[in-house]
This record gives sequence, structure tokens and C-alpha cells, in this order.
Amino acid sequence: MRLDVLTIFPAYMEPLRHALLGKAIERGIISVGVHDVRQWASGVHRAVDDSPYGGGPGMVMRADVWGPALDDVAQGSGPVADSHDLVSAERHRGTPRQIDCVRTTVSSSPSLPVLIVPTPTGVPLTQSLAQDLAQEDHLVFACGRYEGIDQRVFDDARSRYRVQEVSIGDYVLVGGEVAVLVMAEAVVRLIPGVLGNRRSHEEDSFSDGLLEGPRYTKPRSWRGLEVPDVLLSGDHAKVDRWNRNQALAMTARRRPDLIERCRADGLLDSADDTWLVSNGYHRSGDYSDSRS
Repeated sequence: MRLDVLTIFPAYMEPLRHALLGKAIERGIISVGVHDVRQWASGVHRAVDDSPYGGGPGMVMRADVWGPALDDVAQGSGPVADSHDLVSAERHRGTPRQIDCVRTTVSSSPSLPVLIVPTPTGVPLTQSLAQDLAQEDHLVFACGRYEGIDQRVFDDARSRYRVQEVSIGDYVLVGGEVAVLVMAEAVVRLIPGVLGNRRSHEEDSFSDGLLEGPRYTKPRSWRGLEVPDVLLSGDHAKVDRWNRNQALAMTARRRPDLIERCRADGLLDSADDTWLVSNGYHRSGDYSDSRS
């Protein structure tokens, strides 16, 4: 997969070089290009924004800066052709170290790349959307600032991209960079080969519609708190049922709306329904936690 990020603060993307994403870069699973939008700005101050037409507070990022930037990312031309991809921040065990920067390459996939625009007005980022994006060959992220980017940029970009406006929550950030880090990590970890154990993401919260239940490790006893006996039983069927019940309890307690969504989507079986009823969950969202 190819990731390209357009931002006026390239240093903000440093975390993409670390941990799992850095390891994925080393292994050649992903390539990442970060591009300073000011490269496409003109004038002494390389201004990327101006006051909004129609009045109002703040500044709007200019179409005549963003348009050429997106053109070059799509075509691998201009400053993009002369840029270098990110390399991982540290050597990871069992993977070759990239010594030199890798020249930027653009996906040769026949389908249009996906242009992701982080914005509070976008569709919510969900596990399902992350799974869909993990199937793509080329994702381009446009990090807006101030009052956002001139709408004409995205109207025009639809001839070269599949434009997707995405929100990570019902709140407003200073800029899109933090949201891009969230989205990139949510997507890249789902690409085959990134996680060492495939079950790690198959059993994530939301993967089956429910929140993930609690997890335990050594020591068996810690500060008077014990690991649940069932997890030490060796009975895999009982362990699976216990984990499922804990997921049901967590979801019913914190996100009862997801219980009803799972029911509507046919993701709950008769054993799930029986457990929910016996433990005080009602369709109104009321839930009496008996910790069973």
C-alpha cells in the first residue's frame, strides 16, 4: 500500500516512522510519502490561505495551492517526483534496515487513488471503513488547517481521486494531522503481514460488532487480584464463551446501541440473547451487570 500525506507541518507525521508502521515500512508492506503543501505556494511568504469569501472568522486554504499539489501526488510529478519516502525510525528485529531514502513511487493500480479528507463533517471512521480502506493500493490524506480547504479543491479532485471525507469523532481539532495518524494506524494494522498474529485484529473491538472484553497476563496473582479461573482451565470452549460474555457485558454497559445493531445485523446467536436476558439487559438499553 502507498500512503501520501499533504500537510503544512511535515514534522507532525514523524510517528508514522515508529512502531508497527515503521516496521511495515521496513518490510516493504507500505511506502509513505509526506509532502509540504507550501512547496506549491508562491510569493515570499508562501501563503497557503486567505480570508473567506462571504466573510466570517478565520482563513481558508487556497485552491490554487492545493489543486497543483494533488495533481502532482496523483501523477508523481513536480516536487513529489523529487521527494523521498519515509524510512523507519529504528531497526526492528528480523527485518532488514533501510539505509538510504527510497524515491517516491506512485501506485500503478488502474483504479483511482482514494483521497481522504479529515473533517468533522465527514462520515465516521469505523472498523468496517478501516477494513475497506485496508484493501486499497493508494491512500492520499489532505490535512486541512484553519477553517478548512476551499471546497473547489475536492470538487475538482473527483476526476483524479475517489474523494472520501472522514471524521474521527464529534469534536474539532486544530488540524487534520492528528486525525491522519489515527486513520493511518487503524488502516495499516489491518493489512496482511503487519501484525504478527492475524487473530490480533480479528478479535479487536468492533470486528464482530462488539467491544472487546478484558485481557490478562502474568503474574497470576497481583496485589490481591486474581486472574479469572476459567482462563486457567485449559477448556477452550469455556474460555471462548467467557470472552464472548465479557464482550457482551462491556458492550451492553458502555455502548448498548451496538447491541441493538448487532441484533439487527444478525450477529447475535441464541446463546448471546440468553446470556443478555439472564443478566438483565433489555432492549431499552437497561443493563444490570451481574459479572457472570
